[in-house]
Amino acid sequence: MKDDNKGTILVVEDDRNQREIVKMILSKEGFYVETADCGVKAVDILKNGNFDIVVTDLKLPDIDGTEVLREARSLGRPCHVIIVTAFGSIPSAVEATKLGAFYYLEKPLEKDQLLLVVNNAVNQVRLLKDNIMLKDQLRDRFHIDNIVGAHGAMEELYKIVKKVAPTNSTVLIHGESGTGKELFAKSIHYNSPRKSKPFFAINCAAIPETLLESELFGYEKGAFTGAVARHIGLFEQANGSTLFLDEIGDLTQSTQAKLLRVLQEKEVRRIGGSETIKLDVRIISATNKKLEKEIEDGKFREDLYYRLNVISFALPPLRDRVTDIPILIEHFRKKLDNAHQDKKDIADDVVQCLMHYPWPGNVRQLESVLERSYILCDKGTITMDHVPAEVRQASRPQSDVSPITLKLDELIDARLTAAEYRLYLYLTKLDPDGQSDHLLEPKEVVEHLGINRDTFFVGVAKLKELGLYNYKARMADVKKRQTAKG
Repeated sequence: MKDDNKGTILVVEDDRNQREIVKMILSKEGFYVETADCGVKAVDILKNGNFDIVVTDLKLPDIDGTEVLREARSLGRPCHVIIVTAFGSIPSAVEATKLGAFYYLEKPLEKDQLLLVVNNAVNQVRLLKDNIMLKDQLRDRFHIDNIVGAHGAMEELYKIVKKVAPTNSTVLIHGESGTGKELFAKSIHYNSPRKSKPFFAINCAAIPETLLESELFGYEKGAFTGAVARHIGLFEQANGSTLFLDEIGDLTQSTQAKLLRVLQEKEVRRIGGSETIKLDVRIISATNKKLEKEIEDGKFREDLYYRLNVISFALPPLRDRVTDIPILIEHFRKKLDNAHQDKKDIADDVVQCLMHYPWPGNVRQLESVLERSYILCDKGTITMDHVPAEVRQASRPQSDVSPITLKLDELIDARLTAAEYRLYLYLTKLDPDGQSDHLLEPKEVVEHLGINRDTFFVGVAKLKELGLYNYKARMADVKKRQTAKG
């Protein structure tokens, strides 16, 4: 099928003259048009093609236009169907619109009206396609394999998220500010059955109590001074989707009690209202506080804690996963290159300096420091002169860095992806001296790391090419020794 930016249209009409006239009108407007003289042929063309619009006569010699409509909708692609009908069949055409037809036109067709309806339909299909593309991009962006980090603690988190995401379980994420709690919450949402719905989030520490309750639960017109219209709260907006409650530990006792009721009853009542709205909302919450200590101090409800703490995990601070820093640096450098349409390198001593800094603001702070350094660097290479003085002065001594960092310059130059770096660490851990008598088969490595087979085979090929590790040769050695031992 020809690719045309104007749109692709299938015209279904058993009258040859009418069919050719419609095709001519639409083709002159820049549309790519194919035709069918019966419903069965139209259905076959639809199954093997990708059309934006179907313009079909309601009365066809075999199956009618409503059957073509049903088949077009059953394919699950963005496609609008326009029904063409004679005056006496208008009730049937109206029924077709109830079944999902975009519009119906009466014969004889008027050129201007045909083009108006077709252009409106094409614009709507284009919006639908853009929406699907954006959702796909979000899903790809927040896929668990795209979260940057290869430290052992992060590998365990990837496994947890992959198991939790497909469920409806409530999740509680612990972690210092800047560790990526919302990133993990989005990853859970966009890898769940709710991924087609928007992700909703609110920072419970950033909004005063009275406003927070209005935002969460909504209110009716006249519920309080200033309530000039009904407001739909986040719980209602997130019905069928995911609601992320960040900094849950900062809720007041009053709001905690109201939140607990919503979670227990799975329904919400707007402030000032009497109607109860049934809810199907997945809750993911996060906190940088020790909630067990908050419970002991009487600041957080124990019963609410157990409602929120169905599945919980803690994100490690950046200072506890130093080996991830070069990977994060490379990730943010590429991101900045794309944003500024430039290409800058980072000096080795800058990488070492950033690895020795304790990062109280975690990944978020690292990204900010890199952005500042990138902007201050006019061109070429980011050097120590571009690094903030407080970072240079507070860097930790070399002795605090894991021995694995000795190989990181090589890995950075190799431009390994995060998944490939995880594969490298795992294989060298299995076979540290190149003398192991038992190496795992690809299937076992893939399952352990939670990567796909393509990533595995591309990764081992790249490691071999760079001289970092020859997995196939090592496996051949192991199998030869095992065979020799009988």
